Amino acid sequence: MTDATVRYEVANGIARIVLDRPPVNALDLDMIRRIVAALERAAKDDTVRAVVLTSVVPNRFCAGLDLKILLGKSETKVRDFLHELYIRLHDAQYNLGKPSIAAVAGAARGGGMTLAISCDVIIAGAGATFGYPEIDVGVIPAIHFAHLPRIIGRHRAFELLFSGRSFDAEKACRLGLVSRIVPDTEVETAALALAKTFGAKSPTIMRLGRAAFIRQNDLDYRRSIAAAVEDFINVTMTDAAQEGLRAFVEKRSPRN
Repeated sequence: MTDATVRYEVANGIARIVLDRPPVNALDLDMIRRIVAALERAAKDDTVRAVVLTSVVPNRFCAGLDLKILLGKSETKVRDFLHELYIRLHDAQYNLGKPSIAAVAGAARGGGMTLAISCDVIIAGAGATFGYPEIDVGVIPAIHFAHLPRIIGRHRAFELLFSGRSFDAEKACRLGLVSRIVPDTEVETAALALAKTFGAKSPTIMRLGRAAFIRQNDLDYRRSIAAAVEDFINVTMTDAAQEGLRAFVEKRSPRN
């Protein structure tokens, strides 16, 4: 499966989902649908033992949402996008039945963090950076309210989510967001090697074990996602949010 933004390739039992939307892999509705479709395709393919989500855009994993999809759009349009990014992405990963690894080389922001966190393992390059800049453009990283405090603690999560500041791979690893750091040139190699290790296990045991692991760690996450959709929409529909989005797109300061 190949298109202008997402490629799906299978070799040696490993499916690669490759983000390719220069300059920054900004997510629009079509792109996230293709990512979800690729995950669903991998789930149905018994020859696939593991999945690697990666990018071929230099120094970028994914910069987050293409903000034009939020600017001046109806609640229905925004809800359609969030259904794909929050709910269908979660469901596709939940039902994948095999391990997924995010290979993060470069910047991951906002919706790019959502993509990475949806995977079972995150391998980052030493030069990778992370962040939740939504607050700076007038919206909120609502989905991360559901899981980030559980991973790094409430107070550290609040600081990152509401300051909008970026942080490096070392800090991400210390916080428990990243599984491992490798040299920037070895990110995908390391991800593929780990995928091969996972793929060598019994697919039946891996499928059942992964499902049990997810159930034990879900913590009612699916219900939290539904709430995150409503929270995001409630903020995005305000005049303040629309002005923040418009200012970002027009490269100016918001008129508060």
